[in-house]
Amino acid sequence: MEAFGLLLHGFAVLLTWKTLVLMMVGLVLGIFVGVLPGLGGPNGVAILLPLTFTMDPTSAIVMLSCIYWGALFGGAITSILFNIPGEAWSVATTFDGYPMAQQGRAAEALTAAFTSSFIGSLVAVLLITFLAPMISSFALKFGPPEFFAVYLLTFCSFVGLGREAKHKTVISMSLGLLLAGIGMDTVSGNLRMTFGSAELLRGINFLVAVIGLFGISEILLTMEERLALRGHAASISLRVVLSVWKDLPKYWVTLLRSSFIGCWLGITPGGAIAASFMGYNLAKRFAKNPESFGKGRIEGVFAPETAAHASGTAALLPMLALGIPGSGTAAILLGGLMVWGLNPGPLLFVEHKDFVWGLIASMYLGNVVGLVLVLTTVPIFASILRVPFAAVAPMIVVSCAIGAYAIQNAMFDIWLMLGFGLVGYVFKKIGIPLAPFTLALVLGNRAEDAFRLSMIGAGGDLKVFWSNGLVGSITTLAIVLLFWPVIDVLLARVGLTQRSEPEPPRGESPLDSSA
Repeated sequence: MEAFGLLLHGFAVLLTWKTLVLMMVGLVLGIFVGVLPGLGGPNGVAILLPLTFTMDPTSAIVMLSCIYWGALFGGAITSILFNIPGEAWSVATTFDGYPMAQQGRAAEALTAAFTSSFIGSLVAVLLITFLAPMISSFALKFGPPEFFAVYLLTFCSFVGLGREAKHKTVISMSLGLLLAGIGMDTVSGNLRMTFGSAELLRGINFLVAVIGLFGISEILLTMEERLALRGHAASISLRVVLSVWKDLPKYWVTLLRSSFIGCWLGITPGGAIAASFMGYNLAKRFAKNPESFGKGRIEGVFAPETAAHASGTAALLPMLALGIPGSGTAAILLGGLMVWGLNPGPLLFVEHKDFVWGLIASMYLGNVVGLVLVLTTVPIFASILRVPFAAVAPMIVVSCAIGAYAIQNAMFDIWLMLGFGLVGYVFKKIGIPLAPFTLALVLGNRAEDAFRLSMIGAGGDLKVFWSNGLVGSITTLAIVLLFWPVIDVLLARVGLTQRSEPEPPRGESPLDSSA
């Protein structure tokens, strides 16, 4: 009941003309970047983040979160109409979505995708509403050792539970931690790795890095691929919407199962990619006629979209309650909170209630408005894909450069952005994931500060991380997750578990973001 009362307060904070207008602008911009090949949610949020610097924190985070919701909705348009996944997690949607479009059922497939996206996000937002205050209240008991243990748990779980190659995840995270150490040491005040450069005294600005990593690198990849966008036309009528919604009860098990999968893999750093493929594979495994999957079955759209969007939304739970992002987009939003002078974590629910509950209320309202918006404007946004990419790419590059320069009014940041763009391009070409790099860049300084304060308080004794039941259990769990692939193999050999790594259908790679 307390959470319900605070949520009503959040709606009172949210329902102003200014905030509602920013919400609509965010949704439209989000759908726009969602339908452009290669951009998607994280890239759109990173590129458009500088637009919010002059806003108050509540308005800014509402607009950014709506950009994210819009991008999640918009990605289904490219997957179904053009067979081009806007994000890696949209690959599974193409398996049945595009065949439905080829059969003249594009409107039905899009309605199913938008509806399941809404359901998955709604379940995750309900989870955030009722669990985040409980987690934050519990986390108020944390000191430096506990916070370092939680950061260690996050880093280890990315390595142990991620689907990417472990050595590539470690390389990505190590580089992020290295770059996070550039600049002035916050504990001793010493300069580190500045190499006599005055520009590096401030360290590597997180926003400049993500604009280059996500925005510029995707432009380079898309230019290399020379995408020719040819797809199916679609317009959604009320009759089609009602027809799909009438059949929803038939698929309640699939929707519920995919929502739970998505929420779990969002809170833990399994990610939306793993959630979408797991949701699709389980739907196929438990279907009465699994051979119909891949030939235009609507359940093959419901399952991955529900799981992916539940995962993407649930990743905001640890970010708000503990200050630890569960995804690349959550890490970018975390960086935005720091820019606005807010400290994500348990104190956020105590010191900035208006902000937190206004954000949670915007998740409900943004989902509802976003669903209505995409259902009514599909033809308009689908036509964007027919604009020559040569006309779109320069506008994106200019907006990235303006955003990078506006952060600190420094020309050096533009060169830094271009450098990170090349790094992101190389990472994507050789299969090194960007999410661990982004996570380490955001949390590196905070984890280091927590570790050093713990060591100062304990006189350099590492036993402080097992000094009580709470910190000891978190640290032990972190070590177990770090070595989980090895433990899983050992358990399988002695017959205690059955090790299964379901492959994506049709031989697709879950990291392949193009068709």
